[in-house]
Amino acid sequence: MKVAFIGIGKMGLPMAGNVLRAGHELTVFNRTASRCDPLRDDGATVAGSAAEAVREAEVLVTMLADGAVVDAQLEGDEGFLSAAPEGLVWLEMSTIGPTAARAFAARAAEAGIQMLDAPVSGSVPVAEAAGLVAMVGGPAEALERARPVLEAMTKAHFHLGDSGAGAAMKLGVNVMIASTNLAIAEALTLAEAAGIERADAYEVIAAGAVASPFVEYKKAAFLDPDGTPPAFALDLMRKDLKLALEQGEAAGLPLFGAAAASEAVTVAAGLEGGDEDLVRVADALRRIARGVRGDAKTEND
Repeated sequence: MKVAFIGIGKMGLPMAGNVLRAGHELTVFNRTASRCDPLRDDGATVAGSAAEAVREAEVLVTMLADGAVVDAQLEGDEGFLSAAPEGLVWLEMSTIGPTAARAFAARAAEAGIQMLDAPVSGSVPVAEAAGLVAMVGGPAEALERARPVLEAMTKAHFHLGDSGAGAAMKLGVNVMIASTNLAIAEALTLAEAAGIERADAYEVIAAGAVASPFVEYKKAAFLDPDGTPPAFALDLMRKDLKLALEQGEAAGLPLFGAAAASEAVTVAAGLEGGDEDLVRVADALRRIARGVRGDAKTEND
């Protein structure tokens, strides 16, 4: 299939690479064009705009930071709606929430294309292994047409209902991730305060009742945060939890865990830096316990 891919970031790069390796004809676009170089070297075409990328595509994939960035690639002379061929299926795989997903789907329909909100669960290493899980909302016939592209990037995908269903489910999953992350951080720091070695405490957590793929693949980051590249930035999770809390408020649901996790990642972003990984919540707890409340890290952090 002819595939356009817009958004070659930490997740987008391996996802697009898997589309290319699956044998699809790939055209990519990213605002920072140099991020597309590895894909160009592997045979992808690099476009100069979103409109150019999508012009001959059968399926479009967008993997962007938030709804505002998606919107910026949508409209105008260089936006992809201006050049999208009729019948195009758009896989919107960013985390944007159901309200934005439904609004984008309506705008796409006006242009004669079908949008599926299909955000994914999984880390960068999982994306590299094509092991992501996609949560899909939108027309079933569009999913059938886009399925070969989706299968190139995921190990499983679930059609959950109409437009917005996939985006809503993704927020639920990210609430679980943020809450689990906070629980691990608190368990570790409680153990450390009692004189237990961090690595020993983590072994207990990983062997216990709450063991999960998340606990396992975040082990290196929790044990050596300085030596492990960030995979899920605190600022991105803050954005996702804000969307989840808004969704909960609209439904009349008091999301106590999401609220606590949101407070934790907000404090951690302020103390450790918003570009740092989620595991820095534990470092923020340690910093607070020491009574250090400045932005600059100490030499011992």
